[in-house]
Amino acid sequence: MRKRQGRRGSILVEFSLAGIASMCLLITTVSLGIGMWNYHTLAYAVHECTRFAAVKGHNCTLPGNSCSVTVATIAQKFASVGVGVPPGQVNVTLTTQSGAVTSCVPLSSCYTNSATWPPSSNSDNKVGNNITISAAYQFRSVMLFFWPGKGSQQVGTIWLPATSTQPILF
Repeated sequence: MRKRQGRRGSILVEFSLAGIASMCLLITTVSLGIGMWNYHTLAYAVHECTRFAAVKGHNCTLPGNSCSVTVATIAQKFASVGVGVPPGQVNVTLTTQSGAVTSCVPLSSCYTNSATWPPSSNSDNKVGNNITISAAYQFRSVMLFFWPGKGSQQVGTIWLPATSTQPILF
């Protein structure tokens, strides 16, 4: 009888010790999975938008063709392909081979930009010229509070970058 009374509460103590570690592991696993999914979605959206813009070059601006696109069209394409990545937390940069840069900070600010892209200035829309689309997504997570070397970033915030370069095909 005495031996049994000495173990009273031991299950509660063991569960507390193991339960806290298990909950932290579960939260970290879910948070890491969400971060990986967001990064993959961001990289996919950048790649698809670069492919979309690569076939909208010089020949699309010639009389009789109406396939040229605007910065707004590319921004809306990015938002439709990047499902789950909020447009208000993504910064997108469109860069031509000559170095002309169009920035959308955040992405939603370019929904009404009617400038044709790639631009015809400096022959940036010439077939064979490279175009680059870069994006950075601000990912927030509880897990990132403990991220080593986070430096001057805010607690729980990390920027996920993605870049894609393709030559203009048409």
